[in-house]
Amino acid sequence: MNTEIFGVVFMFLLTCVLAIPLGKYIAKVYSGERTWLDFLFGNIENTIYRLGKIDSKHEMSWKQHLVALLTINSIWFLVGMFILMNQDWLPLNPDTNPAMSAHLAFNTVISFVVNCNLQHYSGESGLSYLGQLWLMFLQFVSAGTGMAAAAVLFNALKERTTDKLGNFYVYFLKSCTRILLPISLLVAILLVFNGTPMTFEGKDTMISLQGDTVQVARGPAASFIAIKHVGTNGGGFFGANSAHPFENPNYLTNMVEMVAQMIIPLAMIFALGYYLNRKKLSYMIFATMTAGFLALAIPNVLMEMRGNPAIGSMGIDNALGAMEGKEIRFGAAASGFWSIATTVISTGSVNAMHDSTMPLSGINELLAMITNSFYGGVGAGILNFYIFIILAVFISGLMVGRTPEFLGKKVEAREVKIAIIIALVHPFLILAGTALSVALPQLTLSTLNNPGFHGFSEMLYEFTSSSANNGSGFEGLGDNTPWWNISTGIVLILSRFIPIIGPVAIAGLLANKKYTPESAGTLKTDTATFGLMVFAVIVIIAALTFFPALALGPIAEYFTMR
Repeated sequence: MNTEIFGVVFMFLLTCVLAIPLGKYIAKVYSGERTWLDFLFGNIENTIYRLGKIDSKHEMSWKQHLVALLTINSIWFLVGMFILMNQDWLPLNPDTNPAMSAHLAFNTVISFVVNCNLQHYSGESGLSYLGQLWLMFLQFVSAGTGMAAAAVLFNALKERTTDKLGNFYVYFLKSCTRILLPISLLVAILLVFNGTPMTFEGKDTMISLQGDTVQVARGPAASFIAIKHVGTNGGGFFGANSAHPFENPNYLTNMVEMVAQMIIPLAMIFALGYYLNRKKLSYMIFATMTAGFLALAIPNVLMEMRGNPAIGSMGIDNALGAMEGKEIRFGAAASGFWSIATTVISTGSVNAMHDSTMPLSGINELLAMITNSFYGGVGAGILNFYIFIILAVFISGLMVGRTPEFLGKKVEAREVKIAIIIALVHPFLILAGTALSVALPQLTLSTLNNPGFHGFSEMLYEFTSSSANNGSGFEGLGDNTPWWNISTGIVLILSRFIPIIGPVAIAGLLANKKYTPESAGTLKTDTATFGLMVFAVIVIIAALTFFPALALGPIAEYFTMR
């Protein structure tokens, strides 16, 4: 057990150490400074600009950024629908997997376009290799979209008055080529050398240890798995996701994939500090997010290591921890840590089944997605946290009787209204979707594997995962039905683009305002006190909203076990 704890601590500390230089590099990429990858990608990017007839020198307003973002995402959706609904006759389908139904293709494509990767299908039987490659492409561009939106925010927060906030296509392309692609290539190489398949051949015939002839799925998995973590996408090439021995062969690959999914969200925090030359601000954000992360991760690790008391009461040895739904090659500690990292980061990949974790662990996994602001996904995490900064600045200003200001710009009624709408959209989508599912048992009851308290948790988790752009699930839920595919698909669209539109709009509005130099009466937003204020706002607005729903699900289930 001590070795398992050491592995978890080492993974987290290594990620934090690597995130600082990567953050400095990301800041240089977005500010247009020279980097060591210029010679490799500069000409490639210029060629893409010429082919796309993009003027990379043209600067856009915040509205033009959003138009470009929404337009290009719409095109990816339409292409994806065509591929998945026709993959049975399209090339690269050696296992002759069938085409997807319209409602499943709708859910799948939307899910990958919005960086959620909620999967209501099993990869080895539900997709051709062409379908897998298109979804891999979407994992790159959806992550690049979130990072480009964050770069717009970085630009808007600079100490100047302007309506020109850089070029969306430049930020987007550089995010893909200079950041996502090199890290993904490194991770893919490490996976291949540890046994993850990378081939276009179909299923292989093997003889199992008990003498059965079995068909083993394979494919171009290593590249897919690399970007699924680096881009905080989380979609599994195989149905079991990173619990599958081909996706995550051993403890070393488990560490590589853990660092891969956390590195860019942490680095974006430090990138903000380097970009604005306000390192204390990034330290405050990092400390606040880390406090929230550890408050969820530490209890989960301990609870999963302690084991299931119901099983212990039967006289069964729980020394290895709560091992139902977990892989012995990872252990309870690493699985408990992953379950929070993947829900906080909004990756959604799993190396153990969340449906089998302890009830209070399930609460923490839900809270990680409910708050949706501790680290978060690539780009989107910093956008979500920015909303709570605006709200904390406004509340703090009211408390001291001064006009709220953030980085020299006055935060007024229009910005606060947008921020509170964005903060409330998340709980509304989750609770409304869950309430409708409970109110329509004819559509949902037959899909539940556990119709009691845990069944309610499964439904709550499904909408929470969709709204948080996470994609993990309590997989006792039979979710490939028209109701689940369409309802969660609508939630996916709204929960992705509204939280991007809101922060970018606020940033654009503030960028247009006159800059006011700091004075003795200016509220300091880079202090521990302000970080505590932001943390309190997150807990009050995000977490407490869900207490009644949590009481009906995992809390009630916990007391039935005692």
